[in-house]
Amino acid sequence: MTDPWYKDGVSFKCQGCGGCCYGFPGYVWVTSKDIEKMAAFLQISKEAFIKKYCRTVQGRLSLTELKAPTYACIFLKDKKCTVYEARPFQCKAFPFWTHNFKELKNWEEVQKSCPGATAKKPHYSFEEIEKLLEAFKKELSF
Repeated sequence: MTDPWYKDGVSFKCQGCGGCCYGFPGYVWVTSKDIEKMAAFLQISKEAFIKKYCRTVQGRLSLTELKAPTYACIFLKDKKCTVYEARPFQCKAFPFWTHNFKELKNWEEVQKSCPGATAKKPHYSFEEIEKLLEAFKKELSF
C-alpha cells in the first residue's frame, strides 16, 4: 500500500472569507446536536429550526441553501456566518473532510476556492490529519 498524498501534512488557516459557504451546490449535513445548538442560539424550538432552515436529502437533514447562481448557505450574510458560534460540525471540520483527502486532485480543488488551503501555517501533520478525518467520519458517518 502506498502512502497517502498528504503523508508530509498540509497547511491550512481559515481566512474567514466564506468561500466554503457559497458558489457551488452541496450539502451541510446537520446532526441532532447541531440542530439543538443552532436552535438554542437562534432562540427557537428544534422543530421550528428544522422547518425553517433544513431540507431532507436521502433521508438525512441538510441546511437549506439558496438557489443558483450563489448556492449560498441560508446562514451566510455579507460573506459571514450568522450562526458561527453554533455552526454545524461539518462547517467546523472544513477542509478536513474525507472527500478532500481522498486524492490530491480533490485538495487542489479546495485550494482553488479556499485561500486558507494555501496558507503556510499552521501545518497539520499526517497524524493530526488522520485524527481529524476520523472525527469527521465518526460524527458524520454515512
